[in-house]
Amino acid sequence: MNGKTRNAVAVDAEDLTKDFGSFRAVDHISFEVPRGQIFGFLGPNGSGKTTTIRMLLGLLRPSDGTALVLGHDIRQESEAIRPRVGYMSQRFSLYDDLTVLENLRFYGRTYGLNNDKLQQRIAFATQMADLQGREHLRAKTLSGGWRQRLALGAAILHEPELIFLDEPTAGVDPVSRRAFWDLLYELAEDGTTIFVTTHYMDEAEHCHALAFIHNGRIIARGSPRDIKANMMTGQVLELSPDDPTGAMGALSEARRAGRLLVEEVALYGAQLHVIAPEVMVYSQPIRDILGEANIEPGAMEVIMPSLEDVFISCTRNSD
Repeated sequence: MNGKTRNAVAVDAEDLTKDFGSFRAVDHISFEVPRGQIFGFLGPNGSGKTTTIRMLLGLLRPSDGTALVLGHDIRQESEAIRPRVGYMSQRFSLYDDLTVLENLRFYGRTYGLNNDKLQQRIAFATQMADLQGREHLRAKTLSGGWRQRLALGAAILHEPELIFLDEPTAGVDPVSRRAFWDLLYELAEDGTTIFVTTHYMDEAEHCHALAFIHNGRIIARGSPRDIKANMMTGQVLELSPDDPTGAMGALSEARRAGRLLVEEVALYGAQLHVIAPEVMVYSQPIRDILGEANIEPGAMEVIMPSLEDVFISCTRNSD
């Protein structure tokens, strides 16, 4: 952690670890978050994402390792970090009985804003989040998508350099998720660094850089393109059978019985992904197995793996 790193990255974590008694929630993870980028921290529930954020915010003391956040050591300088960052939790942390405007005023004053500056930032937040006309609605009356926008507006009132978003789109409809990511792009284009946790693999495609975490350990890092190109241990054969569910059952059963020696069979909507090294050598056995079940396999082609394919592969190899 030298002077160059302090200026070049927003977060620089080295061997960050957190134990709760005998349970290790975060296990010696290291990563960097470049300034001005959207960094995606991906993993299933319970993988260590929220614990990592709480350590980076100075709310939890690491059991081992450390990190610099905006150039400040999380162990020694946590008080210097908090005024420079924003945080949006999974539950949005809004006051339901307060209106949109009252929530923004409350959070703005909490951040030390007042008078003209507070009014300017509230005006910016309501415009940015498209909340005009909703200022006097109570937060509890808003839909999930609008509550999400309000929470983001509250998190950026004090113009933070870095925003932590913990599962911000959980439980939000797809249209609202897309609109929310449009807002994140606008913030990143203006120079704000965004650290977002999610378990939605489609959202990972919108990030500039990623880290996959599983059982408290980072199992892959890089840009979405680099991860897909370099972290997959096999090839992906995509099938479009006339009975996807039936095909999934037949191939999975053949795999369990040792008749189909592939690494993975996964259902993706109307398609199946079969993963194995040199996967095309299994095309005829697949046709034979599906033929026994009176299922037409449809088109077959080797494709670029999805991030979900890579995550499943990395997860399997790390267990």
